Amino acid sequence: MAAVIRPGWSKPRTILLASEIPANKKVFALALAQAVKFGAELILFHAYDTLGASASETSRTRSFDYASAARFEMQHLEPQAQEVREAGVPCEIVVRPGLAADQILTFLSEREVDRIVMGTRSPGPVGKLLFGSVAEAVLRTAKVPVCVVGPNAVGGARHNFAPRTILCAVSFLESSYLVVKFAAELAAQHRARLTLQHVIWPKERAEVLANRSINQIKSDLVSMVPAKIQGKIAFETIVVSGDPAEEVLHQGLARQTDLILLGARSASVFAAISRQGVVYKVVAHAHCPVITLHTN
Repeated sequence: MAAVIRPGWSKPRTILLASEIPANKKVFALALAQAVKFGAELILFHAYDTLGASASETSRTRSFDYASAARFEMQHLEPQAQEVREAGVPCEIVVRPGLAADQILTFLSEREVDRIVMGTRSPGPVGKLLFGSVAEAVLRTAKVPVCVVGPNAVGGARHNFAPRTILCAVSFLESSYLVVKFAAELAAQHRARLTLQHVIWPKERAEVLANRSINQIKSDLVSMVPAKIQGKIAFETIVVSGDPAEEVLHQGLARQTDLILLGARSASVFAAISRQGVVYKVVAHAHCPVITLHTN
């Protein structure tokens, strides 16, 4: 977990868009809106799979021309790059062979990037989430904020990326203080109203409330917001009992939230398989973009 929040997190100078081919128009629109808002450089990053080509090489049926493949992929991204430049935003296309998550994380170790923007797949027919191994690996590992656009999120250019309401899910783990501070800085940056929400699991309600009242918990949430920011933003606290993902989604809709912020801890093997974690559910069903911050 990062000890401090980098200045570029709330006002990014370089944004990496993990781009598909063909490009997801909604994700592209959100990335471009953010780049315009902050005057940031936008990197269109695409990794292409070479596993099939490797099999062909092994069988010696043909050789794979990596240079030609890269040029081919870049040609597909050039129309989006041109649109970015016409909007007055510096743009670079980066194409690499290999697994997308690995290549994105490698690129982060080589270049200074302040934010990643990426999309996810749709929920399956029986509620099992096809979250996407790329998005999952990146948001659970990247040391910068990851802005994820789920299948139910509204168009990316809404409000020209000027969120008016931000919802931040809060726990009382030490790592959550960093998430709250980041949420408060985002609220100050966008002059948005901030809602801090803490959800108590029903099975833990009796134990939790045996030691503290709801009002005391709310007071603890207030204290998590840095004192120097408290006077600069409008914010409220909510403490409820229920399923954390469902409550975050409910409050997001009830308050017409423009942006949801979550801490993303490294998932257990079971959570990675079952997709039942809070982050998975919220991203898959949120009506607005979700920014995650890796916290361990």
